[in-house]
Amino acid sequence: METMRLDKFLKVSRIIKRRTLAKEVADQGRVFVNGQQAKASTNVKAGDELTIRLGQKIIKVRVESLQESTRKEDAASLYSVLSEEKIEE
Repeated sequence: METMRLDKFLKVSRIIKRRTLAKEVADQGRVFVNGQQAKASTNVKAGDELTIRLGQKIIKVRVESLQESTRKEDAASLYSVLSEEKIEE
């Protein structure tokens, strides 16, 4: 089964626009893969569930497929959003 680094998947899928930012978010402990805290180097595969905290919201997505690169309009097909919630502070 194919795997891809978490930071690269976040960039290719355009959930996070830049890979350096994706790496920072992961290294700050704000990304979970299948409920486990993940580092930027964690491998993800199709079927994995990612929970990502970005600013004031938490997004849950399922990895649908992996591609080395993708066009902007196809990026959303790499994952499906399971839930999105705002955090009240």
